[in-house]
Amino acid sequence: MLNKWLQMAFEGTQKSQLKWLWLSAAALILDFVTKQMAQHFLLYAQPVYVLPVFDLTLLYNKGAAFSFLANESGWQRWFFTVIALSVSSVMTVWLMKLKANEKWLAAALALVIGGAIGNLYDRIAYGHVVDFIHVHWDEHYFPAFNIADSAITLGAIMLLIDSLLLSTNKSSSTKNSK
Repeated sequence: MLNKWLQMAFEGTQKSQLKWLWLSAAALILDFVTKQMAQHFLLYAQPVYVLPVFDLTLLYNKGAAFSFLANESGWQRWFFTVIALSVSSVMTVWLMKLKANEKWLAAALALVIGGAIGNLYDRIAYGHVVDFIHVHWDEHYFPAFNIADSAITLGAIMLLIDSLLLSTNKSSSTKNSK
């Protein structure tokens, strides 16, 4: 039964867009290396000035974006782990089913997958996500983030562009060809 399900799931994926997982791997490796460097060279919560609007500051986030649920008792670690695994799985299946010409969408999905797995690793290994990029304007600080967060954000923006702009172009070109 499992064999039959796997056959159906991977049917027609010989020419799938799974080749775009190289982008996921690149985001994951860059995220891992930069987090290791941040933990090695930075002192916790001690900003290192880089530019007038940018510091390197090692911080740990037990929650999600903008430290959402960071002050909870610990259940959020496993909640966000399940979410990251689910989203990565769904997006990988979606990636497998894309057509060869859907490169923009494939890159977007690959970036989100790489970023999700990067932060997933931190949650499992440390119980928190390692952040170190700290952007600010005067005394107004944006929450610290990392390369994985950047990959997820860029991928999400690309997905929105695909959904709002590129899909509109696809549907109008389909109507015009009829």
